[in-house]
Amino acid sequence: MGKNIIEIHKLTKQYNNTKVLKSIDLEIEEWDFFALLWHNWAWKTTTINILTNLVNKSSWRVKIWWIDIDKDFSEARRLIWVVPQEFNFDQFAKVKDIPVNQAWYYWIDKDTAKQKTKELLKKLWLWEKRDSKARELSWWMKRRLMIVRALVHEPKILILDEPTAWVDVDLRKSMWEFIEKLNKNWTTILLTTHYLEEVEALCEKVAILDKGKIIENTSVKTLLSKLKEEVIILSVDWDIDKLDSSFKKRFKASIIDNSEIEVTITKKINLNELFKDLEKLKINIKSFRNKTNRLEALFMKIINK
Repeated sequence: MGKNIIEIHKLTKQYNNTKVLKSIDLEIEEWDFFALLWHNWAWKTTTINILTNLVNKSSWRVKIWWIDIDKDFSEARRLIWVVPQEFNFDQFAKVKDIPVNQAWYYWIDKDTAKQKTKELLKKLWLWEKRDSKARELSWWMKRRLMIVRALVHEPKILILDEPTAWVDVDLRKSMWEFIEKLNKNWTTILLTTHYLEEVEALCEKVAILDKGKIIENTSVKTLLSKLKEEVIILSVDWDIDKLDSSFKKRFKASIIDNSEIEVTITKKINLNELFKDLEKLKINIKSFRNKTNRLEALFMKIINK
């Protein structure tokens, strides 16, 4: 067990007579890759804004590492940075100048800031655009520039709010690789996303926020273990006649077309048993995939209890 880098205890936020957050407890350890999922954007946004002191909490305590944000937020702020969904940099500034200007607020000398900016722009495939104005970048390039600006002062905690929204599949995977390396290099990451496959691919721990309360706070692996059954699509090289009635009944199997079949596996009948049965039927599996995202299925199941 590592030491906590974020501690939230009995956190409450009320707007007029409406409680947005209801006595939340949450601890995130140093170097965690932690996902925060939500059913209403207001709960997620309020939590992030309290961590960054943009919104006052109604009661109780929030600590960033050892620092109570009410007592010394300026010090806590050095440790944390949010990459928000909206672009909030000078659209007329040059790409290479935006991170350097950000570094000035953290007392980083200009030469060091320039060198760090160069390294980050190269890592996030923006170096060729360094002399362009920010407004000339594509949407997804601006998103990457937001991450470069966030990292220039090397915060210990990075909050990524929908970092790959509206990004194409190939770029999303590239960004996943970069973010994963960042975490392995001792940066604690709090990820909010509605691309739930990101959580499954990247995160170790997850909390689910619903109606102002945390309804799940566990490891991604433990959460996935709660699935009672999964529907798998198999791409096969086969003869339809080989799929006998006993196999269909055992795995709730159905034919999609001449190259794919849909099957259901449970905790009692696992994937290995499925493969053994197909081998007996001399059906060759070319590939397989989940019909739906497993974490998404769990998320809907939990919030609709």
